[in-house]
Amino acid sequence: MTDKLEKPAKKTWKKVNGLVIVNKPEGLTSNAVLQKVRRFYSAEKAGHTGALDPFATGLLPICFGEATKISGLLLDADKGYIATLKLGQATDSGDKDGEPALTAEVPVLTSAQIASTLETFLGDSTQVPPMYSALKYQGKPLYSYARQGIEIERPARHIHLSYLKLLEFNGSDTLKFEVNCSKGTYVRTLGEDIAQALGTVGHLIALHRVLTGCLTADLMMDMDELATKVALDESYGLLPLDLPLGHLESLNLSQEQTDFIQHGGMLALPKPATELVKFYNPEGVFFGVGEWSDTKQMVKAKRLFNL
Repeated sequence: MTDKLEKPAKKTWKKVNGLVIVNKPEGLTSNAVLQKVRRFYSAEKAGHTGALDPFATGLLPICFGEATKISGLLLDADKGYIATLKLGQATDSGDKDGEPALTAEVPVLTSAQIASTLETFLGDSTQVPPMYSALKYQGKPLYSYARQGIEIERPARHIHLSYLKLLEFNGSDTLKFEVNCSKGTYVRTLGEDIAQALGTVGHLIALHRVLTGCLTADLMMDMDELATKVALDESYGLLPLDLPLGHLESLNLSQEQTDFIQHGGMLALPKPATELVKFYNPEGVFFGVGEWSDTKQMVKAKRLFNL
């Protein structure tokens, strides 16, 4: 008689609410990181906000449960990056994972020249998204066309750079810069444009995100640390839902106002200083995001959380 093989135990998923800020490692897709971290917490519902390219590293917010309702707000937030640009060679994707596309001589440059050139990119401008991007055309991501050698015309998009500073220059062909930019900005394309403005071509060899809205690099945790510590404490590293919303005005509501908002009512309150607001009940518990209605001149619910 042969022994029956036991089937592996089925994964049990749990309701988990909160955020984890992961320091994404190089070489993994953002979705691969999401799935790994989701399994650490056995979270039945999870999503990430603002994908990073496989070669990129750094701040990747992972939202669990009710926190996924604020993911759209994080996608709209400004981002901050530290990028390393290699001059003299372009790739088809604008980064080191791409195929060599073009080479050009690198002129003699100084740190002062580079810093002056970077200043010209500050403020409002337009940028054409790269073909190697996840933007959709007729239901398919642009990178799927790029891999077939098909070029799709892309409309330029408005972007804004609020901060751009040279951090290092090796004196010949490699420079490191820090940038804070609006949503939808492709730093790979910015690197190519900077190289062109310096009289050559280039591509990014490193990209590290350090900021998403008010979420900063000091909140990041490495995946190995998470795997070890979440196994001992299932709530380790979980951050509250309202943490990314520190820039919004807070409304501390009475129990009557709380009940009214939760049942679809609108509150006759003074116009808030921010377009969106955070709702807190009498116990100080965050339970939703509201918005101002110009037509009604009242505050109404935009997202409510079931905690």
